[in-house]
Amino acid sequence: MDPDTQRCGRGRRLALAASLLSALLLANPGPASAQPAARYPDKPIRLIVPFAVGGTSDVFARLVGQKLSTAFGQQVVVENRPGANGNIGTDIVAKAEPDGYTLLFAADGTMVINPSLYEKLPFNVERDLAPVSRVVLVPLIIVANPQLKASTLPELVALGRRADADLDFSSAGLGSTGHLAGELLKSRTGIRMSHVAYKGGGQAVTDVVGGQVPLLVTALATADPFIKSGKLKAIAMTSGKRAAGAPDIPTVAEGGVPGFDVSSWYGILAPARTPAPVIDKLHAELARILQADDVRRRFRDLGGEPIGDTPQAFAGVIKEDLAKWARIVKDAGISVQ
Repeated sequence: MDPDTQRCGRGRRLALAASLLSALLLANPGPASAQPAARYPDKPIRLIVPFAVGGTSDVFARLVGQKLSTAFGQQVVVENRPGANGNIGTDIVAKAEPDGYTLLFAADGTMVINPSLYEKLPFNVERDLAPVSRVVLVPLIIVANPQLKASTLPELVALGRRADADLDFSSAGLGSTGHLAGELLKSRTGIRMSHVAYKGGGQAVTDVVGGQVPLLVTALATADPFIKSGKLKAIAMTSGKRAAGAPDIPTVAEGGVPGFDVSSWYGILAPARTPAPVIDKLHAELARILQADDVRRRFRDLGGEPIGDTPQAFAGVIKEDLAKWARIVKDAGISVQ
């Protein structure tokens, strides 16, 4: 073989090898993909709360956002985007750039109840969002305007069973955990009452304090300041056991409805396809924050139990709760057009 032919063949082999190496690097970028996570975050982070200011999710989101700001040295900006029972704010995050700079502070109602309530959602929870960690488990509480002629669950049941009963109860939104807790209480006790939906826990509390609506099922964190000031009275906790932050308030089960146990959770999710190193970094920092003594005390004072579980565990909870609430929604005959 003449030298020119040899040089030509060698050139083709080198070109082929370079092409193969380039393809391998593109397919498996390796350490290069970790570089953005190593620098993350190098600019402010938006933490979307899909409910109004003053509600439970807003209270906890601002506590966590402040701690993350300090830990990362970058501002975590809490942005309230209420509407459609949390769907509007959630959809913003589901369609955001998957880079870790737009996060969702989600409530279980939006994540695992709405898919059973709405015939069509603009997002798919399991496909379009990446779990980072549940932040807190929150027991719900039934509270009433002080003028209501019932101060305990047995008294409320007796009042609500009267033939002329026409009670209203409110919650943070149609299909929220508070709404379904009220519907479950109706089915278990025979109380005659109708649901009044709000766009967030803050306004719902305001109207019960003002007497426009007599009853509210909400998170203890939302109602607690009003209970302590005497503007609301506590009827019962909906959780299976008394809340550490309110040990004197009995549960619905203690009030004569055995086995009643409804709590809510809040967690942080990112858009799907957010790099795993970024998810892991967020989770590690959240887990550390939620183990801090001052954070745990503050959460428990507000009636919440810090969690900090892994992305994988959080994904498992979402899957299980989707199935659980689908059954309850179907039994209650609730739907949103």
